[in-house]
Amino acid sequence: MSVFLPYEKMWDMPLGGTSTEKQIPHWFGNIVWVVVAFVFKICFRYRVDGRENLRAFNKKSGVLLVANHTSFLDVACMYIACRPSQWVRLLGRETLFDNARGLVGQILSRVGAFPIKRDAADRVAIKRATRNLKNNELVGILPEGTRRGKGTKKPEIHSGAAFIAKMGHAPILPMTVRNAEYVKQKGKFFRFPKITMEFGSPLLVGDFDFLPKEDRLEGCTWYAMRECFALSQRVPRDEVDMVALFPDGRDFTDVFANHAIPEHTPEEIIAAKESK
Repeated sequence: MSVFLPYEKMWDMPLGGTSTEKQIPHWFGNIVWVVVAFVFKICFRYRVDGRENLRAFNKKSGVLLVANHTSFLDVACMYIACRPSQWVRLLGRETLFDNARGLVGQILSRVGAFPIKRDAADRVAIKRATRNLKNNELVGILPEGTRRGKGTKKPEIHSGAAFIAKMGHAPILPMTVRNAEYVKQKGKFFRFPKITMEFGSPLLVGDFDFLPKEDRLEGCTWYAMRECFALSQRVPRDEVDMVALFPDGRDFTDVFANHAIPEHTPEEIIAAKESK
């Protein structure tokens, strides 16, 4: 049982899925899940809704999970929501892995995370994520890149999520973490609200081929994020005000109002994949 492994070695090892290659040792990740899930259950009484949409893909297809980003707890909640039956490979900011003299990097890598450079086309991270998806693993990404309302940086949608899904031949599964943003608000003490993680319905990148080629990835990611906010706000997708959420971004509201995106079930997507 290895206690320490080089980061880069773990970043390139599979975790879950159907690859026959040697995987990241599971023992540490299992300990982390038990501890974190126990603490979250006691403190936040968390619940997971729509998890059957995720479980249906287990070992049958890779899935790219996307979520809106409102809290520092979002990543932990995404991890908890997928376990214990499935692992999720989370993309984290590169600078996180050097914190505490590398201890944070060792922990993150052990549970399946790997780094991505912010505000850059990180080909190495994209290649890793693509390989994970082709191995029928889960990959989790927060397309906003940073927490909403943190600092002076305006929120924006990064279209790399759709590109990764396209390259990995995988569906996109929108999800949200509800109420985690109330745990720690600026100028206020810690609170312990009830947190809900919810999975939506899967999307296929190919359903956006009606858009001009240069707009397909951006439009697909925009649509996926709208699904995340619809889950978060508990409203129909067409009631989400994306202009207010992303004032400097492109708005596809009218485009999708005139061209409905097909609804898919996990079983339908898996059957189509197996028929090929």
